Amino acid sequence: MTDLIPFLTPIQLALAFMVGLVAGTVKGLVGFAMPMVLVSGLNLFLPAEISLAGLILPTLVTNGIQALRQGVSAAWSSVKRFRLFLGIGAVFLFSSAQLVRVLPAHVMLLMIGVPITIFAATQLMGYHLRLRSPSARTEAIVAAFAGFIGGFSGVWGPPTVAYLTALNTEKSEQMRVQGVIYGMGAVALTAAHVTSGVLRAETLPFSVAMVIPAVTGLLVGQALHDRIDQQVFRKATLAVLTLAGFSLILRGLAA
Repeated sequence: MTDLIPFLTPIQLALAFMVGLVAGTVKGLVGFAMPMVLVSGLNLFLPAEISLAGLILPTLVTNGIQALRQGVSAAWSSVKRFRLFLGIGAVFLFSSAQLVRVLPAHVMLLMIGVPITIFAATQLMGYHLRLRSPSARTEAIVAAFAGFIGGFSGVWGPPTVAYLTALNTEKSEQMRVQGVIYGMGAVALTAAHVTSGVLRAETLPFSVAMVIPAVTGLLVGQALHDRIDQQVFRKATLAVLTLAGFSLILRGLAA
């Protein structure tokens, strides 16, 4: 396989697969965080652009599996309910995708690390914003922010999860809605980075290879999710994300 991915050593590929397995398992348990875990993990030993390429196809495939787990009709109802979020998020995602080749690496690390750390830390401290009813304006603002962050980093989970939590979305629906929203975003992300040049002939084999550990982890995580208290694992995930985000901030400041 290293013949198809010449820019990685066998050790780097093995480490990337381990990161992908963990990321997929976390996603299967809580419905989100796979791009954040992938970016945080892969950035430890790979360039930022290669890390981003590595998460594109795994994100697309695993979100498709998650979105359709309860059937096509249930997924379609979620698309209709959150169509404003999906539309505005896609516009901002395409716009910010071109920043990958413009922003310095340390700026990208800080722009990913700060939102991750703030979101995870506040959730761990028990702070939950509550919205009595959906607001088109609020949904548009959150979608714009999520799309902007997602375009250049591949990470749009935190604002999305915060919004769904604020709406007090039922557990199973929240998992499905996340799959639908992230899946639609992943389609846009894939198209955007074919345009930006991040996903190209040299990086495509790596992204394809990363689908294997990601899907394996997702299936393991979903099996555990069905049997074990989700809240315990969600708190553990948030703790890991806090540390990962803080690590990205430190690397960004040190660069």
